[in-house]
Amino acid sequence: MEFDSDIATEYDKGVRRTLPTYDPMLRLSRTFLRSNLEDNASLLILGGGGGNELKAFGPTNAEWRFTAVDPSKDMLEVAKKKAEQLEMDNRVELINGTIEDVPVDYTFDAATCILVLHFIPNLEDKLALLKKVRSHLKSGAPFVLVSKFGDPASPEFQELVTLWKNYWLDTTSLPAEKVEELMKGTLTEFSISEEKLRELLVEAGFHRIANFFKTNHFGGWICHAL
Repeated sequence: MEFDSDIATEYDKGVRRTLPTYDPMLRLSRTFLRSNLEDNASLLILGGGGGNELKAFGPTNAEWRFTAVDPSKDMLEVAKKKAEQLEMDNRVELINGTIEDVPVDYTFDAATCILVLHFIPNLEDKLALLKKVRSHLKSGAPFVLVSKFGDPASPEFQELVTLWKNYWLDTTSLPAEKVEELMKGTLTEFSISEEKLRELLVEAGFHRIANFFKTNHFGGWICHAL
């Protein structure tokens, strides 16, 4: 998916249509991080373009420092503007790229990877991303992962996607044909089961894994670096 300037501009609306419980999920993530971090913590935000994690975590944690990574320059520009509006740009670093572009000597007290993992095509690359995140974390550091999950071929997954489609039809003015395209895309994306996702987290070096959030075919897991 290409996050161009048009998508970046509309992202805040779109992500809340895609995930109706997006804001409560961010609040729960913030609580988890706050309960496990000191006042002057450093956080790695993968897929940080758009700036929603910065907006959710930054104002009430005035000493936290953030490194937001995103391959979309347009999305990072939105994040930059939000950081400036919140007067927290002096504690935000933006990196245009992927986890591979984070300097090897950067070490963080926590990390989040929210609505990123399901865009990565194969298991090997998903695992590589999680391992790379772990390599940048201190032992015991909290990690938040939110992703689509499940088997797109299973009847249960398809029922959930149908509900998701009907939610879009019920709450937006998009034509049925457009929403049908979105549903077809979801059924052919790179979702994996929760069991496999947990296996990847363990193999990457995380433990104390717990499912803290679920809406439709989206889920969230909290864990800690070994």
